[in-house]
Amino acid sequence: MLNSLYQTLYSQSSVAVVIISVAIMLFSGFLMTRLTKKLKLPNVTAYIMAGIVIGPFFLDCIPHDMIEKTEFLADIALAFIAFSTGEFLKCSKLRRNAGNVLLITLSEALLASVFVFILTFFVLRLQLAFSVVLAALASATAPASTVMTIRQTKAKGEFVDTLLQVVAYDDIVALLAYSIAVSIAVSSLSGASIRILDIVIPIAKNLGVLILGGIFGLIMKLLIQERRSTDNRLIILIALLFAFCGICAAIGVSPLLGCMSMGTVYINLTDDDKLFKQLNYFSPPILLLFFVRSGIAFDLSALMRPSGTIGGVPLLEIGILYFVFRILGKYIGAFLGCLWTKKPGDIRNYFGLALIPQAGVAIGLAALGARTLGGEMGSALQTVILASSVLYELIGPACAKIALYLSKSYSNQLEDIVVVEEAFPQGDQKTSVDLLIARIQKIQQELAQESVSEEEHAFTEAAESQGYC
Repeated sequence: MLNSLYQTLYSQSSVAVVIISVAIMLFSGFLMTRLTKKLKLPNVTAYIMAGIVIGPFFLDCIPHDMIEKTEFLADIALAFIAFSTGEFLKCSKLRRNAGNVLLITLSEALLASVFVFILTFFVLRLQLAFSVVLAALASATAPASTVMTIRQTKAKGEFVDTLLQVVAYDDIVALLAYSIAVSIAVSSLSGASIRILDIVIPIAKNLGVLILGGIFGLIMKLLIQERRSTDNRLIILIALLFAFCGICAAIGVSPLLGCMSMGTVYINLTDDDKLFKQLNYFSPPILLLFFVRSGIAFDLSALMRPSGTIGGVPLLEIGILYFVFRILGKYIGAFLGCLWTKKPGDIRNYFGLALIPQAGVAIGLAALGARTLGGEMGSALQTVILASSVLYELIGPACAKIALYLSKSYSNQLEDIVVVEEAFPQGDQKTSVDLLIARIQKIQQELAQESVSEEEHAFTEAAESQGYC
């Protein structure tokens, strides 16, 4: 029915088809979050599932050419994700434990890639181009689920501090690995022998993009001054991010590392975290559209049908083995990294469990990789990453919570969660009932303080300046 409606609309106005398709994508993503919220799953999972439902293998609500017309969403979504990551790369925090954190990050990220490459290239005998790109994507970790779990449990301590720094570094390693892998893949597909320059050139390009991103961050600092209104600050930020994405697309480089550099330079020059919070309120519809589009592009039939293979190996088998081997690589790599940096047993034994989730960055890079590899290989790459990402997001939060609990980063005991004075001001000891009442009052005070978050306050302030409230 919708297809006939689209055909009628196409004859009258192609713009109407695009607008209606975008509305369906937004609304379906929202509706799916109502279900996943009850199951306590992250929104990313909801968006991907919504895309699968409205895609060609179920309801077929979106015209097929919309997938091609919205390829740019991957670049923009990656830009938003990367810029927001820059907020956590403050020099004052990173220099405290930078060496140890970098060693743990390299260990867990690269070992996951090595495990996946050995599996795909040497065990399954898949093509080098496919194997090396999939292995590079295995290094990426999605911090959102882990950060959400940390906030819910109010966990703290050395385990949490190290974890937040590792996931911030992780995306940098993933991007560099992906850039090198894509260059090797392109050379492999062209039939040319792989030269040192094929590895050096992408690294040089990304270093150039890193420097250019820093320059954009400096320009942003000069343009976004205190006297600027909140709406103009956001306009300048979006304009610079879009301009940077356009430059990166023109030279064929991912914008991720440069946007991360832009955010890092800006936060270190200004210490202005309010701008990041305002962007977090602007970006959800863009990210929703990207993840829903990824779900629509998900080739479910190729994953399930017996003929859905690459290199003679069923995609379902590749997806399952990738899922398992990446987890093994992450866990063993994190354990070894913590062992080398002499982290205590409570950290090294459970650190790898908190690094399981994989979503935003991996899906964005998979979309870029699919565009580069093209054809059946590109489609297979995106299918494997999307399918495994859904599974990772299903088990990731639970594994993160287990890791935080076993590492003693948080407690279920009320006396540990809410600490109060055990004696009255005059010196008399409080009874157990008095202590319980004091803890309940303290919880009520904390809830009242958190009823309006910093993000909500920043958004309300921006809205008031436009007269929306």
